[in-house]
Amino acid sequence: MPLSARELHRRGVEAANSRRFAQARRALASAAARTDDDDLRARIDGTLSYVLAQTGEPAEAERLSRSALARPGLSGETLAILHGQLGTLLMHGGRLHEADEHLSSAIDALEEGSVEQANLLMSRSIVSMQRHLLDDCRTDLERAIAAFEAHGQQEPLAEARHNLGYAALLAGDLVTALALMTGSRPILAASSDLAAAISDLDRAEVLRDAGLSTEAEELLGAVAVQFGAQRMRQARGEAEFHLARSLLRHDPRAAERAAATASRRFADLGSDGWAARSEAVRLEARALARPQAPQDAEALRRTARALTAGGFRTEAAALTLTARLADGGRMPRLTADAPTPLRLRAHEVRALRAAAAGRDGEARRAAAEGLDLLTSWQQSFGALDLQASVAMHGTELMFAGLRAAARSRDPEVMFEWSERARHLSQQVAPVRPPPDDDLAADLAELRMLRADLAGSDWTTDPRVRELRDRVRERQWSSTGAGGNRGRVDLRDAASRLDADTAVLAYVYTRAELLCVVVTASGSSIVTLSWPRVEAALDGLRADLDVAALTHGGPMARVVARSLDDRLTSIDDALLAPVRAAAGDASRLVLTIPGILAGIPWAMLPGMARTPFTLATSVSRWLADRDARAGRSPRTAGFAAGPRVARAEEEVRTAAAAWSDAEVLVGGSARVSAVTELAERVDVLHIAAHGRHAVDNPLFSGFELVDGTLFGYDVDLIPHAPETVVLSACELGRSSVRWGEEALGMTRVWLHAGTRCVIAAPVVVPDDVACELLGAVHDELAKGAAPALALAAASDSTGLRAPFHCHGSGF
Repeated sequence: MPLSARELHRRGVEAANSRRFAQARRALASAAARTDDDDLRARIDGTLSYVLAQTGEPAEAERLSRSALARPGLSGETLAILHGQLGTLLMHGGRLHEADEHLSSAIDALEEGSVEQANLLMSRSIVSMQRHLLDDCRTDLERAIAAFEAHGQQEPLAEARHNLGYAALLAGDLVTALALMTGSRPILAASSDLAAAISDLDRAEVLRDAGLSTEAEELLGAVAVQFGAQRMRQARGEAEFHLARSLLRHDPRAAERAAATASRRFADLGSDGWAARSEAVRLEARALARPQAPQDAEALRRTARALTAGGFRTEAAALTLTARLADGGRMPRLTADAPTPLRLRAHEVRALRAAAAGRDGEARRAAAEGLDLLTSWQQSFGALDLQASVAMHGTELMFAGLRAAARSRDPEVMFEWSERARHLSQQVAPVRPPPDDDLAADLAELRMLRADLAGSDWTTDPRVRELRDRVRERQWSSTGAGGNRGRVDLRDAASRLDADTAVLAYVYTRAELLCVVVTASGSSIVTLSWPRVEAALDGLRADLDVAALTHGGPMARVVARSLDDRLTSIDDALLAPVRAAAGDASRLVLTIPGILAGIPWAMLPGMARTPFTLATSVSRWLADRDARAGRSPRTAGFAAGPRVARAEEEVRTAAAAWSDAEVLVGGSARVSAVTELAERVDVLHIAAHGRHAVDNPLFSGFELVDGTLFGYDVDLIPHAPETVVLSACELGRSSVRWGEEALGMTRVWLHAGTRCVIAAPVVVPDDVACELLGAVHDELAKGAAPALALAAASDSTGLRAPFHCHGSGF
């Protein structure tokens, strides 16, 4: 028996809602051919208009929708549904005011709590999102969620919760956003691949705002291709638009190209609002890519007006700020609920305008106010990767403040801004996360997959990606933030130094490199030649790796001489002028910007027999020093990973310096055993192969017998050791994020509560590590501070290696 027109229409609606658009078209065409009922024909046309809009025919969709509304004799319910469908079409076209009128008319006419009303509440919530009316948005979503729950509608319920996550994103709550989106994704993915792609499009925005640009852009590129394959031109343009916004922070020329592509696509579709949004990103990118070129003032004004007319007031304000930076005009007034990144941008523009006018004090105040706002935002995060990544929003503020401080040539001002830079992602103290069995299980599965996929790029495996995302979401939501770590000023710092200690606070402003030298008797600023330092650093890592791998023979002398020459050049350019200003100080506390990460300070000639520590900040070093006063380590634990030639010899030799040291080797050196050992001892030493993960340093780790111990595992240790020794290739390395932030395995341990980490940023020969670190433990067991132990061991063995103390080494 042939299906009725109503049944065919119902199936068409179901297919359209599941984004099976070809199937929907066939069902709707058959339904239209089987009825003369004007009311039903109008509903069929309304559903078809939605399908047309989704598949790249918005003009025809709007024509058909308005034609359906004009049919005579329609029921009140059908009129309401058609108004809702037209409102949804207008919403996708960026005509937000018109969309709101049609959707509100429809919602008011439909039965309270019905599925039809809930669907339109979902659409109106998106209109409110784009207009940044977040209270209205959440109210509509909560009404929709209640209706879907009452009717047992699981797929739209998942979509509503996902959208509630998007509202959280717009409010700056990245943790809640990711949790809601991740929780909804399995249900959406089960309904269709396109539903999963739409979910991923929004999740990419969370990753982008969290500063995880690489992952965001990979996701956006994949969904853009998927939308293109389905001829969903509007959705593809939206993916390209968000890709351009992500590129804006680190590759403005690529952002300009991507935004131009999206703008042309939207213009072809007649989506004027989205075209204006894309044009705004293109103009922002152009200003960043060509800072010296005059800006197109008329294009800025025209686009800002179009954004305002379309209801995109947040983006209009952002573009107006860019215009004000160029023309010096009146700053726009931001509302109290303006997004945090927009408010940070306003402080940035004020700082840059003041600096351009020669008002450096005003520039520093504006930048400081913006960074204080960033800190208050960071207080909602405890996870290290999120704290470090979200610091991208303060990068330009920080450099504006640093440049203004540098121009003052005042040591007190420079020291203040050096400490601000060091605190950019670590001013908020973490609260240790509670035990999480599910997180531990996910990490265990990742270990197995990494072993199974050895020799390939394991990060591209779909299951690895799923687990990686889930691990991050669990860690973000489980790690709370405590209070702010305080900052000391120069006078306080100097008053707490003894005569033997000097602070060397290196400051990089993008224009120059300076160092604030602080001793108990005074302070000074040393101006260094950044071009000279940069030239000396070029090729350093390759030289170090070659030297570590070259044993004996005529080439060894050539390699060693070349490395010595390079290290001497670096010392002359970077350290010698500063040490001269430090006078007779025999111990050094260094704070360094990300641009200097990876320098083997211990191998520089000027550091011979000098105890030093690479502090996260002077403020934290002083706090740790005072907290540790009078305490000596009593217990030590050791673990050796597989396939390291002298690992067992190294840990047993080092353990001999301690009484009752625990040693894990062979099959006993498992991840769970090592993390339990870490909780029990004051000093932990791990000799294993290590790898630094550039894209996500919290997936850095070292290889144990049952797989990789990740940075995320470290964050699960309730009480971290006071001192950690990482005799593992590369685990002293860091990834520099957003110009100032260096994040790596050493920072993971320091974030977990460890006071000092001894590690190397480059490969160290096994025999050198074995002998040198054994001598270090001889000193540590006697109660020596780590930096003093490392310097004494280097002196007694005659070995020069790039092991450093990170954190509070004395």
